[in-house]
Parts: sequence; structure tokens; C-alpha cells
Amino acid sequence: MLELENLVFQYGRSIPPWRFHFSVEAGQCLAIQGPSGSGKSTVLNLIAGFLAPDSGRILWQRTPIHQQKPWQRPVTSVFQEHNLFEHLDVFTNIGLGIHPGLKLDQHQRKAIDAGLERTGLAGFGPRMPGELSGGQRQRVALLRAILRRQPVLLLDEPLTGLDADTRHILYAMLLEEKARGITMVLASHDEEERRILADSYWNL
Repeated sequence: MLELENLVFQYGRSIPPWRFHFSVEAGQCLAIQGPSGSGKSTVLNLIAGFLAPDSGRILWQRTPIHQQKPWQRPVTSVFQEHNLFEHLDVFTNIGLGIHPGLKLDQHQRKAIDAGLERTGLAGFGPRMPGELSGGQRQRVALLRAILRRQPVLLLDEPLTGLDADTRHILYAMLLEEKARGITMVLASHDEEERRILADSYWNL
């Protein structure tokens, strides 16, 4: 279970603090709803460790993780900016998500190739991020996150800009991850995304 216990974060004294208190069971997806600027991306950044809370705790399986570095947390993220390494090809970008030293076994290499094919990117492994469209970059970022196999997956507008066919392929992949026990927190304005992926909702 992922738990946020009385988490408080404030950007500056002139802005009221945000307060977050919720939990998500393993294998469930919580959709965070609210208008732009209400704190959806902020709470994902707090869970990921890119922001530090002013008070409160974040726990995974009853163990506090809010003082751990981002790379120490059992978390992977897909943000709107894609966050690909521009100087590395697509295959390497995905491989680094699986192992930071790129020590991939044959099964992992096959999983990358199969994932690229399934997401309509077969043969794109040697391409550089600058050669990709925004939608293609988003598919690479999402595939990398899925193949990391971390127990918590954070999704910030994960399917923005993708066509209907691609969206449904990725819905299927994300639902498979939930069935494997992956816990998800979804921030999305898209009603279809929330309806298909979410098991519960938390309103900001």
C-alpha cells in the first residue's frame, strides 16, 4: 500500500499550503482530479522525491520513504515532459530504465524489442529522441516506465497527444501492470483515461 499521511507542501509564504492525505492499495489506480494549478503534478513530484514535503510522511508497505533519494524509492514516473536522454538512442533510453549500467540479459532485450513492436515503434531502437514526434516520445517514456517493473507507477497526463488506437494499446498494457500488482497514481484531465484506469478518485 502507498500512503500519504498528512503531507504538507508550500511553494512560498504567499501561496496557501497544499495538504495531501490518501492511500492506494497494491494493484489499484488512484486518479487525482482537480483544475490546473491545484497540485496534481506537485503530489506526484512529492511521491517521486523530486520535491520534499514540509511535514507529513510517505509510506510504501508501511515503510517511510519520504526521506529517501528519488532513485532509492520503489517508484517510476511518466511526466508530460517525457524526460528522455537526448544524446542516447531509444533502445538505450529504455534499457537505462531497466538497469542503470545497461547490463541487460537476453530476456530484457527481447522485452524491449517486443514492447517497441507492441507500441507501434518496431525498428525505432536505434533512433534518437530528436527524430521522434511528441507522441512517439511519449510512447518511449511510458514503455520505459512499464519495463522498469517498479511497484509504484506515477502517471502525469500519460497519453496526451496519442491517437485512439495507440491509446487503447497502452491502456491494455497499463491494465496488465495493475493485474500484476502495480500500484498507480494518475493525474489526468482526460475522462476516458480516468474511467478506464482508475479504481478510486481523490479530489483536489
